[in-house]
Order: sequence, then C-alpha cells, then structure tokens
Amino acid sequence: MRINDFRVGALDEHAVADLRRLLAEHGVVVMPSQDIDDRRFLEFLRSFGPTMFTVGETPVPGFPELNVISNVGRTTPPRSTFHTDTSYVRKPPSYTALRAVHVPARGGHTLFTNQYTAYETLPADFRDDLAGRHITHVVTGLDLGADDETSAVHPIVRVHPISRRRYLYLSAPGRCAQVSGMSAEQAGVTIARLFEHCTHHDNVLRHAWAPGDVVMWDNRCVLHRADHDGVVGDRVFHRGMVVEQQ
Repeated sequence: MRINDFRVGALDEHAVADLRRLLAEHGVVVMPSQDIDDRRFLEFLRSFGPTMFTVGETPVPGFPELNVISNVGRTTPPRSTFHTDTSYVRKPPSYTALRAVHVPARGGHTLFTNQYTAYETLPADFRDDLAGRHITHVVTGLDLGADDETSAVHPIVRVHPISRRRYLYLSAPGRCAQVSGMSAEQAGVTIARLFEHCTHHDNVLRHAWAPGDVVMWDNRCVLHRADHDGVVGDRVFHRGMVVEQQ
C-alpha cells in the first residue's frame, strides 16, 4: 500500500495503531518522498517498540540500531533469496523498514510475497497436514558469538495478532532445518513445495525504488528479497527492525 503525504518521524500512539492495522492488512506500506535522516528514521521505528539488530550485520556509523545494505565496493552482485528477517531467534522482528539512501540508476527492486494468500491458496489436504507442525529456523551466513541465538522453533501456520488471519511462516529453504513430525527427506520436500508456492509470480509484489522512499513491512506475514540482476549504480539502504510484540 502506498501512503502519500505521510511524514516519517516520531509518531503518537494513534498514528502507530493506524499504521499497524495497515501493515497487518496489506503487509507492505510504501511512504514516498521522505526527506529524512537516520535520526528521524530511528525515531519512527522506536514509535513501534524496541528495535533489534541482526548480529553480524554492518551497523550504520553513529546509529548502531540500524544496519547498512549496500552493493558499493563489491566485485560481484550480492545474493538474495526470499526470506523473513532473523527468524532464527525466539522473538523475531515484527517489522522491518528500509530507508533509501542511494537508489541505483537501473534495477535494484525489492520483491514481497503475501503469506496470507499463500496459506489460503494451499490445497486443503496440504493445509491440514501442516496444522500443528513447526519449523526449526537456523542462522546462515553470519558470524555469531557463542552466546548468540542460532536456532528457534516456530509454527508453520500462525494467526496474526491484529488481522486474526492465518498465514504461512517460513524463510529461505536453507534456513529451514527441520519440520516437526517429518523425516529429513519429507521436510525437504515440504519446505521446497511451500517455498515454491509462496514465491510464485502471482503472489509477488515488486517495488521499484525512488529517491526518498521509506518502505516498511510486516515481517510476520511477508517474505522479501532484493533483485540484484542488472543493477546499474550504487544501491544503498539503511535498515531497522522492531522486535516482535506478543
């Protein structure tokens, strides 16, 4: 959903409640033409609750609650597949937001899935088989310390606390290590089938970035990935996340 004439910054409780409802309904909210700095971006995020940081990511200088997403200085494009952020902890982020710092001259879009629709369009027998099952989510590609969380177990089918709708909660197949009540082979087949279903092109929204864009999504009912194919120019974003509120 696109919200024009909205100013990103510290919000009162009524504005936060309204935006939470929109995110719960639509999954993704685009707020264009935001002339803001990281201070105001962080004030905006804190309006929703405590922020969290993915250990192992690169922090924004002076703003350690935010991290940098960038292709600058790379000899090969970054790799990205559909995923949900930091699902390997017991309390994953409810919301993720990106602030466009440098938008490339071409490409660099971000893609989003609708996990409500993904659940609702599953064959009935597949839905029934998933009821009560859990996925063990694991960390990949990050250098964590001995005291950092590296895995967590979450239900595959969850009910959103605001919309009350059911959705599928998973991540990239490489981050989904086990499915409760299944052998390793059965789990692999199930995850692959779910992932293909969730990321089918009919269920994907593509956002083409413009300077000044701030995009926020509900990390519970949305998968996302960056499209790095054919990018021309610098692609730099600052990311912030808000911890899950039960």
